[in-house]
Amino acid sequence: ALFPHFYIFKLMSMRVGIFFGGSSREREISFAGGRTVYDNLDKSLFEPVPIFVDSNRELILLDWSFLYKGTIRDFYPPVSQVPESPNQFQVYVESLGKLTTHQRDAIISKVGRRISLVELPSLIDFGFLALHGEFGEDGQIQGILDSLQIPFSGSGLRACSIGMDKSYQKKLMEAGGFNTPKMEIFSRCGWLDNTYQTRVQRDENLGDKIGFPMVVRPANQGSSIGVSIIRDKGEIFDRGNAAFFVCPICMADWAGKDKGAKVDYLRELTDIRTGIGFPLSVLEQKADGRRVNLGTYYHPEDLLMALNELGKEERIVLYLEGHFSEQKIIFEEFIEGREFSCVVIRDEKGKAIALPPTEILKGKEVFDYRSKYLAGLSRKLTPIALPQEQIEEIRTECERLFEYLEFNTYARIDGFLRTDGKIFLNDPNTTSGMLPSSFFFHQAAEIGLNPSQFLTYIIRSSIKERIDSSMQIYLYDDMLASLDAAILAKQQAKEEKKRIAVFLGGYSSERHISVESGRNIYEKLASSTKYSPIPVFVMGDKNAHKLYQIPINLLLKDNADDIRDKILNYKQHPVIENIKEQCAALTTKYTASQAIFQPKE
Repeated sequence: ALFPHFYIFKLMSMRVGIFFGGSSREREISFAGGRTVYDNLDKSLFEPVPIFVDSNRELILLDWSFLYKGTIRDFYPPVSQVPESPNQFQVYVESLGKLTTHQRDAIISKVGRRISLVELPSLIDFGFLALHGEFGEDGQIQGILDSLQIPFSGSGLRACSIGMDKSYQKKLMEAGGFNTPKMEIFSRCGWLDNTYQTRVQRDENLGDKIGFPMVVRPANQGSSIGVSIIRDKGEIFDRGNAAFFVCPICMADWAGKDKGAKVDYLRELTDIRTGIGFPLSVLEQKADGRRVNLGTYYHPEDLLMALNELGKEERIVLYLEGHFSEQKIIFEEFIEGREFSCVVIRDEKGKAIALPPTEILKGKEVFDYRSKYLAGLSRKLTPIALPQEQIEEIRTECERLFEYLEFNTYARIDGFLRTDGKIFLNDPNTTSGMLPSSFFFHQAAEIGLNPSQFLTYIIRSSIKERIDSSMQIYLYDDMLASLDAAILAKQQAKEEKKRIAVFLGGYSSERHISVESGRNIYEKLASSTKYSPIPVFVMGDKNAHKLYQIPINLLLKDNADDIRDKILNYKQHPVIENIKEQCAALTTKYTASQAIFQPKE
């Protein structure tokens, strides 16, 4: 009676609340990731409950059909609730300004219904966090769920707050004996409130201390948002401002643009992923360093009119300052080397195991937002093409950092192998992007777990972590025992699912699209209660073709040509064989039948 959501789950599926969206600049990645979790959650074990978090931090029980919209702005705020925009600007709900509770309710009712925090224990048994950034991976939502006694995925409050703040993280890593680049941290006030002379001296000192090229990054952003490379001291000021989401606008240049150019400029500038977003303030900086706020704007149409008016006065430069901002930025030495990402998990005995690190092959120096999430701009090579000994050194260092920062369940740790052989781990994350092609699923596939099975592992492992970290013992024991029983019963079930071959690939110019479509179908079938999909890759030409049953790790490769090359040149890798052995108990537990690891004609 004390904990109504802690029932034995033998007669019903565990209700998994999928939290996605959010208020951060990474909300679109979170939205897409939440959809992936919804699609891949094993429906024989779990009942998915989609909980969309809007940018005002409202919790919305979302009508499932909206999950399949392309972006958040395609459905929220609803078109009926958005003021007319002559220039067809798409906006987020924050661009509607300060809304009353009645206005918010009217907007929310078009896509679902508002959920109060006190309702959550009656709606869900477990919280799967596909959120990113602030109110997602910084400990805030974790603390709320903890106080409601709802177990959640991933790390706990303290580890999440460390994983979010890269400036504090780097200090801890330096103290722990990890290789760290030369760096300098600036607060918002210390950076922005300066006279011209002070700024010139600061930039001179920064160049002398760190050298060029250097990298600047916001302390609390993910997905490489706000990250840029600086090649000389003349770029320091503007790049630092950009990391604080402050953008200078030359009024003479503005006056010289035609209307179409002005609209395009604002459309790009105010995109939360690559620009500064809304709401924003227009600032004028005085000679003594003071910044005077000339007005706050919520909608690009209002900003367009304001800039046209301000441009009539004799001002040389104004500054646009996004309200979704940063309090600290980091300048650090540029590391010349090979970039990798490594997912670390815990086995059921609590031992940290680094999965095979993936090398990021990109077309430019920064693995930025576009490179991470747009197809074709980067490639993944798993494991990284290095001697076995060096790969194991990377894995060991990632496991050491995972334990040192006391992360739970899983983490994604990014880093570089410098040309002199030194390993630099520069971005430990307590969560990961959850798109179908993400490192998260890509590396789990190397040990034989498909996305649906890996999500089951994450949920089960997270419940165990909450048990091990809670001061109130036995709180989640029944839940864990029931889930273990359900997983075992599923493995031992005599009723076989229908086996469905999913054909993909081929030799036409549309083979890459075929792979994407085939993956989507495979994932939906793999999480269903009725079907067991078998991925079949088609190769050949118009005169003859061959069919290959492929393992899950090949299915999740970048494109059709990558899959074909892996089939034709298949060979076992000693590092992956070692990791498969370390993870054998996990693979056996979460796969209903023996996983295949090599293509079969």
